[in-house]
Amino acid sequence: MIMLNKFLLPLLLAGSLCAQPLQTMQDKIVADGVADRAGYDFLGRLCDDFGGRLTGSPNNRDALARTVAELKAIGVEARLEPFTMPGWVRGDDEAVMLTPIVRRLRVASLSYTQPHEPFEAEVVDIHDGREEDFAGLAAAGKIGLLAANTSVPRGQYETAALKHGVRGILFIDREGGGQLLARTGSFVGEPLRLPIYSITQEEGLWIGRLLQRHQPVRVRLTTRSHCEQAETANIVVCFPGRNADTIIVGAHFDSWDLGQGATDNGLGTAQLFALAKLLKNHAPQNLRTIELVWFNGEEQGLWGSRHHAPLTRGRPVATMLNLDMVGYPLSVNALGYDELLPVLQRFAASMPKERLREGVTNINWFGSDHTSFQLEGIPSITFGAHIDREVVRYYHDLGDTFDKSDPKMISESTATITALVYRLANEPGLSVKRHTSTETLELFRKFDLEKRLRSVGLWPAENPPPAKTP
Repeated sequence: MIMLNKFLLPLLLAGSLCAQPLQTMQDKIVADGVADRAGYDFLGRLCDDFGGRLTGSPNNRDALARTVAELKAIGVEARLEPFTMPGWVRGDDEAVMLTPIVRRLRVASLSYTQPHEPFEAEVVDIHDGREEDFAGLAAAGKIGLLAANTSVPRGQYETAALKHGVRGILFIDREGGGQLLARTGSFVGEPLRLPIYSITQEEGLWIGRLLQRHQPVRVRLTTRSHCEQAETANIVVCFPGRNADTIIVGAHFDSWDLGQGATDNGLGTAQLFALAKLLKNHAPQNLRTIELVWFNGEEQGLWGSRHHAPLTRGRPVATMLNLDMVGYPLSVNALGYDELLPVLQRFAASMPKERLREGVTNINWFGSDHTSFQLEGIPSITFGAHIDREVVRYYHDLGDTFDKSDPKMISESTATITALVYRLANEPGLSVKRHTSTETLELFRKFDLEKRLRSVGLWPAENPPPAKTP
């Protein structure tokens, strides 16, 4: 017994030391990450060879295959995780001003807009699209002009417009300079009940001024875009740990089709690629398993993460880290999960001050793939980060192109991201306990997200049936 303990003690001590994140390893990861252009170079090939990666499109499919091949080329095995989702194909949609002059307007239909017979109608200003905005308005048979940055959810203004006989909607864009920020029409993939187009701020405000002067404006709409089922896939990479507890790191792979999706979310796509390379070279095995996932279908309704997150039921997942348009990291965000604050604060303290100038924040928000994991009770994390205004303004637009990408930003952000992943994968005592549905509802309500989640059809049931393990 004495002899056994004599031999076991050094092994136990060694095992304990290995379970701790090593500052020397973390510093080495950061140094190599900052010096490596792998993510930037990969993003350039992805953007220039395939353009926008709208889910279900040939561009997206071919870019998936290329990404798997490029991961294999750096020694990282990846697999496709197929799923189906309500897809949508953009056609040559037209909005033509007929009066006071003839002019083809610059527009982009919202996803899930359906084809219809061409029609022409007068335009009427419906302001924010609230029920009260239709009071005393002769809107029947007309095309509604919707204000930029309306806070009214799409389902609400669409319902009000249909009630009052509106045949189509022109949604004024929130950015100037001829931009068209593409967006989804339905988070649940339902075909829209009337055509809804984004129109440039300049042309939308022009129409609004004419209407204010009681000048008639007549427009012809022709929609050729259509809905169809999409067969697509996520990409999954696994670095097995010494135990099954898992850290999931995700970024959405898809983009809109108007530009190249370089910022949204070519950034996250490239960061995951470079992260995989750094892990393979420096920390291929850790205390916990690390799972990297490139999600498809985020832009149209978080479809890839909504497919993947339920597959984790019955698995011990400690946290999910979401990378969506992460520029130069300013803070690491616990997204309302107070239990994550100690480990994130230790991480922030382990990094040079200039890499996380704002330290740790704790603010939940809606609109990206972390929401899918929160709905499964999994504590989630993201970063607060800076991207220059003259770059970020073009997201979802024709101008979201690789020439605006910053190699230094991609390398430095990847270095900080990988350092956090390494720490999460080796920090002792990280819980894998999931939040109950009641706790998740309370979290969403604390950050005033209930209205938004309900408006897009993602508010969880108050008393859901118990989840079945696969």
